[in-house]
Amino acid sequence: MEERILTLHPQGKKGVNILRRRYEVIKDFILNTIEEHGEISYEALNDLAVEQLTPSFDGKVVWYIVSVKLDLEAREIIERIPKTSPHRLRLKTKS
Repeated sequence: MEERILTLHPQGKKGVNILRRRYEVIKDFILNTIEEHGEISYEALNDLAVEQLTPSFDGKVVWYIVSVKLDLEAREIIERIPKTSPHRLRLKTKS
């Protein structure tokens, strides 16, 4: 049986249980894309993910982007930039 991971939610809501291999693909994509751009809108991140991952990813890319993005926010790896609309993301700086 494949290994799974229970995601976290920044507002403490119940996470989702997903395959670790899918989680890792999406996590790496999100982190690499944010690092490459410095900051990026959620919409642009989503569009890039659909464009680049759909041909090879065995799941619904948009759903996984949402779930893993929330998990990375909850783990304080990335953050929403305050007062941005539509919301923008960046890597969280270590304090």
